[in-house]
Amino acid sequence: MHSAPGPAQGLSTRDTITYVLDIGYALSNRFPDPPQTDYRRADVRALRHDLFCGDVYLADTKADRELSTAWGWVPVLDFAWALCAIVEHLDQDPRGSRASRPQHAELDFTESTDLMHFERRFGWVDIEADWMQRDEEPLTFSHSELRREARDFLHDLLADLTDLHDDLAENPAIWTLQARFPRVS
Repeated sequence: MHSAPGPAQGLSTRDTITYVLDIGYALSNRFPDPPQTDYRRADVRALRHDLFCGDVYLADTKADRELSTAWGWVPVLDFAWALCAIVEHLDQDPRGSRASRPQHAELDFTESTDLMHFERRFGWVDIEADWMQRDEEPLTFSHSELRREARDFLHDLLADLTDLHDDLAENPAIWTLQARFPRVS
């Protein structure tokens, strides 16, 4: 039986996962939702800007680097929603991952002048934020990985939020959001 060359024979191996993206959040106790909130009837503006405040992060787990907010007031659902929309915006060039012309998008934070910047060139997306150190390198992920993880984050977040607030699952705006950005494999 003949075996393929490997590390035991002095050849190096390559990791199959080059970059690993983790997107997460933490809800804030300092900015709770109003107790009288009717999640079933909350409109898009309330869902995106007034509810579910906390902090968010994007992390490259392989490089052990993270881009996170530490304000406590970021509308977490709005972040997930906007991130999914930005990923789609960055995919408008019909050449897709072969496009050499950079494609740009920004995510703004409602109560701040700080922005998160996205630049796609070829199949890679660089992510920077105004609050990063000037000499700090951007986080870089493949566009397909960013799309998959952003959608997973959105659906996982919605599952968590509907566990906290059962009637949120009956909100038509949530149904529309889930249909617009389904999970991808």
